Amino acid sequence: MTESSQPRPSTVADEAVPEQGLSRRGLLALGGGAGLAAGALAGGFATAAFTSKTTALSDTLEYPFHGEHQGGIVTPAQDRMHFAAFDLRADVTRDDLIELLQDWTYAASRLVMGLDVSAKGAFGGGPYLPPDDTGEAAGLGPSGLTITFGFGRTLFRAEDGADRFGLAAQLPAEFGPLPKMVNDFMDPARSGGDLCIQACANDPQVAVHAIRNLTRIGFGRSRLRWSQLGFGRTSSTSTAQVTPRNLFGQKDGTNNLKAEEPERLTEHVWISDGPVWSRGGSYLVARRISMTIEVWDGLQLQEQNRLLGRDKASGAPLSGGEEFTAPDFAATDAGGQLAIDQRSHVFRTHPDNNEGIAMLRRGYNFVDGNDDIGRLDAGLFFVAFVKSPERFAKVHQNMARDDMFVEYLKTTSSSVFLIPAGIAEGEYVGQALFG
Repeated sequence: MTESSQPRPSTVADEAVPEQGLSRRGLLALGGGAGLAAGALAGGFATAAFTSKTTALSDTLEYPFHGEHQGGIVTPAQDRMHFAAFDLRADVTRDDLIELLQDWTYAASRLVMGLDVSAKGAFGGGPYLPPDDTGEAAGLGPSGLTITFGFGRTLFRAEDGADRFGLAAQLPAEFGPLPKMVNDFMDPARSGGDLCIQACANDPQVAVHAIRNLTRIGFGRSRLRWSQLGFGRTSSTSTAQVTPRNLFGQKDGTNNLKAEEPERLTEHVWISDGPVWSRGGSYLVARRISMTIEVWDGLQLQEQNRLLGRDKASGAPLSGGEEFTAPDFAATDAGGQLAIDQRSHVFRTHPDNNEGIAMLRRGYNFVDGNDDIGRLDAGLFFVAFVKSPERFAKVHQNMARDDMFVEYLKTTSSSVFLIPAGIAEGEYVGQALFG
């Protein structure tokens, strides 16, 4: 694993965080306004006691914030996720953007430790001021929280072509939009964005708390464009994790890249070409894929197996063996037919049939209530990390063209973000982009 994916024993470590703190504008966004000075005198500073990790509810698993790569990529996939995309307001300047990234970096470095977003936090401010932190995660501990920041294509060049922040020359050539694919029914309002934040944790309240408070800090500079809650990871990013199941009841992501495969991660995940600032980062592809749950539930088991190309119970390929046995696409059944249908999901997406391309999947299930005729509004919030968007597009187009599985899926949201490399002590996320 890389440095930023290694868990460490959790200690309260009184304010063991960067010294710079939030900018004045970041503090104003939290609601302090002109009364900040009076609040500091009246309320003093919060102590680590308010984020104690000694309660029965506390989860002490903590991942370091700083490292070669950002957390939340090869980190062992947590159970919960809150993903959010943001647009920058029209009057935001380059300096404002840098200040926002500094504020977010500082707050995130505290949140992953189980601390509040500032020293005063949820309980230590003045009684007549809104608290700096909303407080709902107090006592829950770090809960394995990771916070991953990304940049959208419109950060470099707006939809109208404007170079708002003087970054157009730093836009990687391969950072283009994904082509339209079969069963794409996109809602532009829940796609794209100038910036994104992925918060993953083992406690849903910890993940939501992170997005909620980072959104507050951005007030006046950024606005929330769209967000998605996820539960039940749908892939494993470490060999120590068992393969989970998606809402179709199938083992998902058996052939996923793992943190323990650094050479394959270098080949398939980490950016090595293009602008210097982007190297060591990765591209995040996020697609909200609705599943026709009720239709799928009516299929015979053998048909479900055929569509996937694997046995639903064990996850083994229909060519035989165990879950992690390599599929034999030439194997035949007793009737002389190919054991794995060439239109099955495993056939269409396997690296052997896609020029060797692999990706690191990190998706989550979602259930957003039901639609107007009573069907579940549910599916997969697909998240994958790849070396370039074009590599993902090749695999997905191959799948969408012939994969029988696609009949039961409908993609309603699609976004690509460039995830900068890891954050060093004393730096802010994406600092190299700004020279």
